[in-house]
Amino acid sequence: MKKIEAVIRHFKLEEVKNALSEQGVHGMTITEVRGFGRQKGHKETYRGTEYTVDFVPKVKMEIVCSESQVQATLDTIMRAAQTGQIGDGKIFVSPLDTIVRIRTGETGDDAL
Repeated sequence: MKKIEAVIRHFKLEEVKNALSEQGVHGMTITEVRGFGRQKGHKETYRGTEYTVDFVPKVKMEIVCSESQVQATLDTIMRAAQTGQIGDGKIFVSPLDTIVRIRTGETGDDAL
């Protein structure tokens, strides 16, 4: 099993969620996050004063899936989240040792 974490733009969330639902991904966790990468923030003007926004607001999606679904899930996220502009985000894939459904005690793929 793998955990996929995708940091994407806010306005792409619905599009990515719908694309993943069509693919058969039924569970995900969404968190509002702030950070920066190569773009190192951006400058904005408020009431005539320019200031730097160091931490850009994004959305982090966390999805757990079986090994066989990883590539299709990655392709779906990339296709739906991409704008072609700097700041589209990143995707991280990590291995998971154990998953347990608290209610039933099921483990592994059965817990998904």
